[in-house]
Amino acid sequence: MTGGRGAPELLDRIVEGSLGWLDGARPFFHLPANATTDADPNLTLKPLGELAELMHVIASLHPRTDLREQADRLFAFAWEETYDGELFAELIRGEPYATYPVEIYGVFARTGLRNTAVEELLSTTTRLRAWRVAREDHTRTLGVLNAERRLGYPQHADFSTVLGHTGLGGLPEPWALDRKAVYGLTHDVFHLTDWGRAPGRLPAELADYLRLWLPSWLENWLEEQLWDLAGELLAVTACLPKAPYDPVAWQRLAAAQAADGSVPETGAAPCPDDPAEAFTACYHSTLVTAFAGTLARIAPEPSPEGAGAAATALRTP
Repeated sequence: MTGGRGAPELLDRIVEGSLGWLDGARPFFHLPANATTDADPNLTLKPLGELAELMHVIASLHPRTDLREQADRLFAFAWEETYDGELFAELIRGEPYATYPVEIYGVFARTGLRNTAVEELLSTTTRLRAWRVAREDHTRTLGVLNAERRLGYPQHADFSTVLGHTGLGGLPEPWALDRKAVYGLTHDVFHLTDWGRAPGRLPAELADYLRLWLPSWLENWLEEQLWDLAGELLAVTACLPKAPYDPVAWQRLAAAQAADGSVPETGAAPCPDDPAEAFTACYHSTLVTAFAGTLARIAPEPSPEGAGAAATALRTP
């Protein structure tokens, strides 16, 4: 990885193209009438929550006014889809122990978009023993703790302790990580840094570990043409102190982006011609690409000795 902020023109073109495609895909982010009853939240609420989270990052951080404004319009659209938060009240009444309504609501609440009925329900449900029980998935627990922090509620577990039980916190052998483990590791970083808004929260030991091993992981998944995961790894890279920039990696991701701005999750083929199939196949990788491009665009200059210092730190007993 080389120094510098990278090529602003390339990064801006990638983000602009991604936002254009996402804007055109609004109809597929619409929630169905049964969103609070029979619909699978992974196919309905999850995409909308991801749109809100990452659009707010772009709207808050991107240096270009036009891209910030476009992202802000998509964020506002996501809030409107929740009927100004009423959706979360219905979800919590139906599933008082569920954490996903709180996690998604927290995305909006941190910006001041709050709903009185939701706040009244959460003041009770987040104190329930069954809601506060530690979850098997420690990465997911970090997401819940981050939501509690956003909402201003007491955290139900110690963040540092939970982080120590995650894939990243254990500093796993880098050669043994499979696709699922790497996805978990990227989300450990996202929850820890509040999706790149607070990169200073990343402890030095974890940052050194990531700086040392990210290049080889990134090369591996670029070779596999898994653009979704490559985008997440580039976003993690941009969260590192004095983030390194890999021009070749960004050029390869840019080459995978279609003329309409979409980015396939995997493979050399463009997104499907059918709009609904294209949305399912491409929305997350396109979101991640816009997110990663924004973080890379604002990342501070790296120091020339950064990678060497990281390696030394990890090898010192």
